[in-house]
Amino acid sequence: MDFRKIFQFIPEVKSPEEKKLSFNVKLKWTLIVLASFFILANVPLFGLSNNALERFKYLAIILGTDFGSIISLGIGPIVMASVILQLLTGSGILNIDTTNPEGRKFFQGLQRIVTFFFIVFEAMIYVLMQGLQAAPGLAPLLIFQLILGGLAIFYMDDLMSKWGFGSGVSLFIGAGASWQLITSAFQFVNAQGKNCLLDFAQTSCPGKVFVLIQSIINKYPLELISALGAIIVTIIIFLLVVWAQSLKVEVPLSYGKLRGYSVKWPLAFFYSSNIPVILTAALLVSFQVFGGIVETAAAPCLIEGGTCTGLASIASHLGWLGHFTEGQPISGLAFWMGSSNLLELTIRGGFLPKYLLQGLTHILFYVFLSTLFAMFWVKTSGMDAKTQAHKIAASGLQIAGFRQDERVLESILERYIMPLTVMGGIAIGLLASVTNLMGALISGTAILLVIMIFFQFYQSIVQQHQTDMNPTFRKFMMKT
Repeated sequence: MDFRKIFQFIPEVKSPEEKKLSFNVKLKWTLIVLASFFILANVPLFGLSNNALERFKYLAIILGTDFGSIISLGIGPIVMASVILQLLTGSGILNIDTTNPEGRKFFQGLQRIVTFFFIVFEAMIYVLMQGLQAAPGLAPLLIFQLILGGLAIFYMDDLMSKWGFGSGVSLFIGAGASWQLITSAFQFVNAQGKNCLLDFAQTSCPGKVFVLIQSIINKYPLELISALGAIIVTIIIFLLVVWAQSLKVEVPLSYGKLRGYSVKWPLAFFYSSNIPVILTAALLVSFQVFGGIVETAAAPCLIEGGTCTGLASIASHLGWLGHFTEGQPISGLAFWMGSSNLLELTIRGGFLPKYLLQGLTHILFYVFLSTLFAMFWVKTSGMDAKTQAHKIAASGLQIAGFRQDERVLESILERYIMPLTVMGGIAIGLLASVTNLMGALISGTAILLVIMIFFQFYQSIVQQHQTDMNPTFRKFMMKT
């Protein structure tokens, strides 16, 4: 079967005719996509009776979504399709040459089909496994809405990549994480829907900055220490990540045909970028989501004491994944892979030895998986020493003081790339897990993603639009 014929019938966002879009055009479309994302995130699903996924806030950040909205699937289908195709092409199972236009077109078409499959598949799983429980008779309508939302995210990502400043996936994650950081610090509407600013002395505020101020006014020492600790931890982690993001190794290169002309090839300390921590957090929280869905599916027959059948029968045998109370895992694999706010527990006198053991297992899981995913990503995404040596040689560059030979380049780059991959994976896993345990305003993964994603956007804008951006904006960017 020739997939290329199917690709012709799949709608896609038209690429711009200009080779290089202006800064104003990219800014316009980026703001349109960003505004559309926030609007869709606030459109609730019609016919939703129970949102069992609402408790998984960490996964919502990673997936660039808000569970219970029309875009509940978020970027999950796009990421799954991308990872699977990267695996298949990187391992050689799929032989697609993405260096030529035909190969790239085939790969992109195949990626669309796989993404559409996961949109439909995940929509059905969310509803049929009652993660998003439909009202009686409205399950098909709920699935249809989820599919529409998944398609909207897909085409917004396509629009962003062709007409905006970069990846829509990164924009959605960064926007969601930034919004949660702002609300965690300055939320003034509490769970009862009351605006605490209207009666600041009597009505409690959920935002940590307002909690800090109220604690000082009302002389609540525990709340004061708790809020202050969360804010300080967040600031310290931000500074650490910004510092670590600036670390890099520069490999001196020279042009073989141009004597005296040299450049430096930068290799960042976080060489594999934010991919390892995204995959790690997604995997760990997916266990919690799946465990919660399984427990929800098995609960009715277990409570009634009858014989479980169908999906409930399968779910009843998967209790080792974890048991939950008010959305939090209290036992099983989900508990030991998860984290508890050790700072908050210590302040309020609820610290138990099992939470320390859970913290150690959480750190070990994060560090091990982040390192593993970092090595995997570098090997399969064309960031390994061999591929980088080929790119450098193809551009006419060579290691200063060595003859122009790809094998020489590869051997020298191998000294840097693999150690940076391992150390960066360990560091990013350690930063994310410790932040989770210390109770920052948002999760460690979210902090890392906010800084790394917007730093990449900043670098892209500065490199591509120094000459055509607004003078005032250019002055601000250059100073920053």
